[in-house]
Amino acid sequence: MIEKTDDLETCRAIRREVFVIEQLVPEAEEWDGKDGEAIHLIARDDQRAAIGTARILLIGDTGKIGRVAVLKSARGTGTGAALILAALDELRALPGITRAKLGAQTHAIGFYEKLGFTAYGPEYDDAGIPHRDMSREL
Repeated sequence: MIEKTDDLETCRAIRREVFVIEQLVPEAEEWDGKDGEAIHLIARDDQRAAIGTARILLIGDTGKIGRVAVLKSARGTGTGAALILAALDELRALPGITRAKLGAQTHAIGFYEKLGFTAYGPEYDDAGIPHRDMSREL
């Protein structure tokens, strides 16, 4: 189940586990000060335990989906795709938002392509991890 949430503490705990501990992203880079202006989503398993999160920032006519994190124990269950689909639904419900974009870790480009995103621009380094920008129309 995916839902909008104001429970930033839980979202940040998931992100800390995935990005800071597992992927070794420096804490100073993970906590960019934009959480307060974002829409946050949380994924819960059948026992209502939090297993994933994503956030959405609005920039003009574009929704930027980011900080997509799924706990290792829940990967391969469709949670990541459910988070992206829920984020797209949230964006479609907002007036004037016509496009979604994200910065994908390069190993996940195929995952996002299956959800309708197209990569563009050069590969770049974000927190020591190779990324490419991707977008799709809503």
